[in-house]
Amino acid sequence: MDSQVVGSAAWSPVCRCADLEVERGATALVNGLAVALFRMRDGVVYALGNHDPFARTGMLARGIVGRRDDVPFVGSPAHRQAFDLRTGQCLDDPSVHVPTYQVRVVDGVVHVGPRASP
Repeated sequence: MDSQVVGSAAWSPVCRCADLEVERGATALVNGLAVALFRMRDGVVYALGNHDPFARTGMLARGIVGRRDDVPFVGSPAHRQAFDLRTGQCLDDPSVHVPTYQVRVVDGVVHVGPRASP
């Protein structure tokens, strides 16, 4: 699938939304970056950088998805730190974050766009 430029930002079609398992991670290469995708029970899809800053490896897509209060998160499979799927902020260490990316679903296809957070 080809990237589509919207304004000054590229949106890349990645996969069909139905191909993402609910509350399980998947990894995609988007514009040369490894991105972890998560589809939630309510149909919302989140995209984070797949790099775990604590383990220093690309494995966030293999983490466990859960909720703390109303915050959807993925827990690092290596060291168990939790990252907010909406913001990339580490819930256990506020000084650490991973990048998040804009996501939209068009005709059942997940598109990943520009970086949404640092």
